[in-house]
Amino acid sequence: MSAPKHFLDLHKVDAQTLRAILDLGSAIKAGGHMAKPGVSDTRLLSGKTLAMIFEKPSTRTRVSFEVGMMQLGGHVVVMDDNGSQLGRGETVADTARVLSRYVDAIMIRTDDPAKLDELASHASVPVINGLTDDSHPCQLMADIMTYEEQRGSIKGRKVVWCGDGNNMAASFVHAAQRFEFSLVLAVPKDLSVRPDVLAWAKAQGADISVTQNADEACQGADLIVTDTWVSMGDKDADKRHKLLQPYQVDGRRMALAKADALFMHCLPAHREEEATAEVLDGPQSVIWDEAENRLHAQKGILAWCMG
Repeated sequence: MSAPKHFLDLHKVDAQTLRAILDLGSAIKAGGHMAKPGVSDTRLLSGKTLAMIFEKPSTRTRVSFEVGMMQLGGHVVVMDDNGSQLGRGETVADTARVLSRYVDAIMIRTDDPAKLDELASHASVPVINGLTDDSHPCQLMADIMTYEEQRGSIKGRKVVWCGDGNNMAASFVHAAQRFEFSLVLAVPKDLSVRPDVLAWAKAQGADISVTQNADEACQGADLIVTDTWVSMGDKDADKRHKLLQPYQVDGRRMALAKADALFMHCLPAHREEEATAEVLDGPQSVIWDEAENRLHAQKGILAWCMG
């Protein structure tokens, strides 16, 4: 039996495969992909079942994966934090072994990246990272798809991350290397991207720079991205707000970027905190296209994993 095709992190999938997954998702979105002669996209995953494990609340991840599976002809089983024995009465490894006998793939959204890795190590079906505290690769696939739909290839473009050096920032570092764009991380020193992520990028020759000067970072940007200042589980909200206030994306800061620069946010957004309503609702914002493309990018991931 061949090894399952897991989708765990961007730096664990080679660049050529990531591009093929995006192309597949785009083709399915356009209605131009056929699995084989006579098989429509709506039957691409006919008879397949995805188990979705949620240890963190979700809107976009839950709906986009569930709708994506249904539109491809498959089925889903949803397991929330109170609806399974994962990591409590049963080990993660045993849960992986059991689910592998029932379903064709497993998507997990969890605090603990070690659970993702353990699940993948013991599952005989593909495991997909729906988000951990370390990374959010599915969101990045949607972001790349969105940028390239609007502006063409992201290769060689200047992308600015403005805010917390969180899981999204880490996945942008991975994406910068894989998709060959320049990334400037404008982050406060106390909330920087993990050193091991930056060390990986350096070793891979990625074009990554780090600064505490957000205005300087945004000069000439093709894309400016941010995320919420306080995520699920953060207990130091007041401290984080003080550290991140200088990194708010507002109209003045967007004006520092190129005239055709885009703005992205993975949502949910806290208006007038990490970004102003002027930016979120402005002409450079593509946040709703970005949210929609979670569905289409993940169809590519699902089809690649199970196809």
